[in-house]
Amino acid sequence: MKNLKICLVDDDKDDRETFQDAFNELNSDNVLMTFKNGLEAIDYLNAIEDVPDIIFLDLNMPIMGGLETLREIRKNERYKLLSVVIYSTSSSEKDIEETLVAGANIYITKPTNYRVLKDMLTKVMKMNWQYHTSELDKDTFVFAI
Repeated sequence: MKNLKICLVDDDKDDRETFQDAFNELNSDNVLMTFKNGLEAIDYLNAIEDVPDIIFLDLNMPIMGGLETLREIRKNERYKLLSVVIYSTSSSEKDIEETLVAGANIYITKPTNYRVLKDMLTKVMKMNWQYHTSELDKDTFVFAI
């Protein structure tokens, strides 16, 4: 759980701040960058040399939503090792299916409890991504908190 570069893409300011607070309380050496929409995140990814390790994507955002952002990421070979976590209030089967097919690694319904959010962040940051992505199916895609 050390030295990960993580991005959060979420248009909701309160959700970004809550995520940041939970992340900061974990006292890790990881770095978190936040963005308001997918276009900001894509612009950032295209401007940097070192690709982040994990990106958390909200689905429903203005300008460029999560699904569109995910598709842009997966079109670029440079981001093939970037782990994409869909982080949404939606638990719709359609959203889950579309994001799985589009290449996301995990689907997480946003926790409403702060402690659960911190537990989820800890689990995601400790995850063996190589194993998780090689064994991906719908049962392992939806992350149980």
